[in-house]
Amino acid sequence: MTTLELIIVSCAYLVALIVVVYFTRATSRRVVGAFAGGAAVGVFGMGAIVLGNTLEVWRVPIFWIRPYFVVLFYLGLAISVTPIYLVTWRVVRRFGWRGLAVFTCIVAIIGPPRDYLYAARYPAWMVFAPGVGPIIADGLAYVGIVLIGHAVMCLVAGDSRADGLRK
Repeated sequence: MTTLELIIVSCAYLVALIVVVYFTRATSRRVVGAFAGGAAVGVFGMGAIVLGNTLEVWRVPIFWIRPYFVVLFYLGLAISVTPIYLVTWRVVRRFGWRGLAVFTCIVAIIGPPRDYLYAARYPAWMVFAPGVGPIIADGLAYVGIVLIGHAVMCLVAGDSRADGLRK
C-alpha cells in the first residue's frame, strides 16, 4: 500500500464516518466516545497485524522504517473503525447486549470474506496464508475490534440507554 492509497482510503472512511454521525444523530459526547474506541482499536489492530505477520497467518506490509507511514496507517485504521461504535451504540440502545452479540457475530462472519476480497483485489495490501487458520484469526480480530471499541466508547460516552437522542 502506498502512502497516497492510504490517504485516499482514510479520506473515504472519514466521509463514511461523517455520514454515520449524521444518520445516527450522534451527540458530541458519542462522537468523542467513538473516536476513543477507534483510537483503542487502532492499537489493537496494529497489534493484531503484527501478531498475524509474526505467526504467518497473513502478511500486511507495514513500512516500519518510515514512521510517518505507521502513523498514517494507525490513523486510517482508527478512522475506519470509528463508525462501527456509533452503530453499536444504537444497536445496544435498541436491543441490549443480545443485539451487540448478534452484531458481533455478523461482523465476525462478514469480515473475513471482505478482507479476502480486498486481498484478492489488492495483493500488495494483504496476503493470507492457506488454510482455515487465517479465516478464524481474522474473524477473532473482528470480534476484538467490535467489543474493545464498544467498551471504550461506553467508558467515555456512558451507557447507551442512559443517553438521549439528539433532536
